[in-house]
Amino acid sequence: MVLCVQGPCPLLAVERIGQRPLWAQSLELPEPVMQPLPAGAFLEEVTEETPAQPESEPKVLDPEEDLLCIAKTFSYLRESGWYWGSITASEARQHLQKMPEGTFLVRDSTHPSYLFTLSVKTTRGPTNVRIEYADSSFRLDSNCLSRPRILAFPDVVSLVQHYVASCAADTRSDSPDPTPTPALPIPKEEAPGDPALPAPAATAVHLKLVQPFVRRSSARSLQHLCRLVINRLVADVDCLPLPRRMADYLRQYPFQL
Repeated sequence: MVLCVQGPCPLLAVERIGQRPLWAQSLELPEPVMQPLPAGAFLEEVTEETPAQPESEPKVLDPEEDLLCIAKTFSYLRESGWYWGSITASEARQHLQKMPEGTFLVRDSTHPSYLFTLSVKTTRGPTNVRIEYADSSFRLDSNCLSRPRILAFPDVVSLVQHYVASCAADTRSDSPDPTPTPALPIPKEEAPGDPALPAPAATAVHLKLVQPFVRRSSARSLQHLCRLVINRLVADVDCLPLPRRMADYLRQYPFQL
């Protein structure tokens, strides 16, 4: 799957989860406004219309469930090796500038309403897409029209792995008449007013996720690399005749990236 970045549009307000979480109160640095995704930007999650349902009482959100979901995501990201923590957009740009197209990393968002940002190297340079969190799920930032079509995932690593697999499938496709590529927004720079940063381009930019950029300080161990190989070859580790400790280690990171 190949994604395309287009011109800026205003970002709609992010849905709140109960009261404003502690992580949002602790972040002070502003992140620029992301542009909304046009309808049909990603693979459709809803394939048929659902009948209108009578109004019901609002869902009661469980703060403990949110904490467990976020803690699990942080645990997976720390294991991944390509989570860069609290680096800024400028630092992400410097790291990705000389990397091949499709190289990406995940970092903390500097916007108080978001937890994470996906930074990706495109044909025109590095760009950033925020990852929003709502109802114990993560999805790429989008507007209301695109929201029903944007897939949601229980953690950030699952989200990234899905789009990497989609891009790989599109690359392997031998179709002589490929379908139009989906689109992502062109984000504004995270440090507005900084004369050292170039202004965002108004033309479309093709975006794809190919290879994670592993942080040197988070170099992956031989055990983790073996775990990745096993995850790529085996659908269910429970069917393997492994010692309990080894099986538990595989379950701690059930991904292929």
